[in-house]
Amino acid sequence: MSSTKTIPRPENRWRHDPGQPLLAIDEPPPYAVVNPDGASPYLLLCEHASNRIPRALGDLGLPEAERRRHIAWDIGVSALSQHLSRALDAPLFMTNYSRLVIDCNRPLAAPSAIPQTSETTDIPGNLDLTEAEKQQRIDTLFTPFADAVARRLDRLQADGKRPLVVGIHSFTPVYFGKQRPWHAGILHGEATGFGRTLVRELQNEASLTIGDNEPYNIHPDEDYTVPVHADARGLPGALIEVRHDLIDTLSGVGEWGDRLTRCLVAALKEFG
Repeated sequence: MSSTKTIPRPENRWRHDPGQPLLAIDEPPPYAVVNPDGASPYLLLCEHASNRIPRALGDLGLPEAERRRHIAWDIGVSALSQHLSRALDAPLFMTNYSRLVIDCNRPLAAPSAIPQTSETTDIPGNLDLTEAEKQQRIDTLFTPFADAVARRLDRLQADGKRPLVVGIHSFTPVYFGKQRPWHAGILHGEATGFGRTLVRELQNEASLTIGDNEPYNIHPDEDYTVPVHADARGLPGALIEVRHDLIDTLSGVGEWGDRLTRCLVAALKEFG
């Protein structure tokens, strides 16, 4: 009697048994640290650095063109954040997996933490997840990154230092068909003085349109980095958002990296 092998249905190719590890031994860890011994008071975070999806989840049911879009990552920010890390001599914590798997800048209770839809695109691999599947993504990807950042801040504060927390992000020129007028924006919560200093420094370049809490704003129900790592500790904190078509080339990264370095150095004189 011949044995038969069960072939998974194609529509389930992105589903994963949470009883098995989400990441294979040869896949990158959940996050990376660049310049860990950097001497700057700035602690840089890049929560949307990669569009990588764990092999166990396949393609989440998305074609390659969708996985290369902004819905999967913040285009240009990996290079930009590394430029800033080097220029400022600042430690940088970067996620290694797509925000479509789990978003490390979202509270876990937020629907967008594991989005079923991003903009107008449905994410088939995120539909009807079990609690065990969700928890595995949290335990494997979200918690290690969040805890690593928290440990670093704990250590710095225990040493009597006052770090400044800055997340590096990018945004789309057009969102739901509406053109966005900003070249960049600074998002801040309780640290309004720090945030508006960065806005002021960027606005010193007359050719730029800079958003103050635009194109988004910080809200504890929708954001994690600033409310948890900065505001809850009484630390200066902000997210820097650059329009992604301005940093999708190495020359653009260099231009904006130098510009933001100047602004961050100027802000450090007031808040460092």
